[in-house]
Amino acid sequence: MIHRLQIRLLTWDVKDTLLRIRRPVGEEYATKARAHGLEVEAATLEQAFGQAFRAQSHSFPNYGLSHGLTSCQWWLDVVLQTFHIAGIQDAQTVASIANQLYKDFSKPCTWQVLEGAESTLKGCRKRGLRLAVVSNFDRRLEDILVGLGLREHFDFVLTSEAAGWPKPNSRIFHEALQLAQVEPAVAAHIGDNYHCDYKGAQAVGMHSFLVVGPGPLDPVVKDSVPREHILPSLSHLLPALDRLEGSPPGP
Repeated sequence: MIHRLQIRLLTWDVKDTLLRIRRPVGEEYATKARAHGLEVEAATLEQAFGQAFRAQSHSFPNYGLSHGLTSCQWWLDVVLQTFHIAGIQDAQTVASIANQLYKDFSKPCTWQVLEGAESTLKGCRKRGLRLAVVSNFDRRLEDILVGLGLREHFDFVLTSEAAGWPKPNSRIFHEALQLAQVEPAVAAHIGDNYHCDYKGAQAVGMHSFLVVGPGPLDPVVKDSVPREHILPSLSHLLPALDRLEGSPPGP
């Protein structure tokens, strides 16, 4: 008798896989700055945010938990550094802006569910698959998912803040597998980041799918990811699972 592979668990990245920020970060920051009497170009803040975020992530990875920071303080520091790089020296005003931005990015209305996300999650549940979140997000994620109506699809939500380790570290994937009580061979991960999601999950023996969007493929992805693992959109997931399990696609 031939035993076909049957996937039992799907773990999901969230940001830029299921959700995205409604407006660019630079626009959000510029709007809040304007409300506090500061005029800064959105493009300037967008560029400054990228620098500040990369520097903070390098110096204090995973929200600085091992350095005694909270994720809230980590993000407030990112905002302060963003405005500093953009040439704003008014620390008191920027501190008020930072607190407001942290609250705003905690609200579901700041986020947008990506096209096809909800229908794909429902389709997966209809097939009897268990779903869970494995995300390099902070403690705000659970409430954001509840507010957007997506939390009900997942058995659990595991953030890197809660796990203590960010993707692609194997420990966060192992913790998810332990929580679900499944072996990696019958689990698959879906995400948009080649290193954190695709390679991270594969390193622990899970199957993996990479969400790439409609644009041209990165050369690294094109050369190293099989076409059957690439999802141009979330609607491609269920047919890809059919191919993985070796069964003919449904009607």
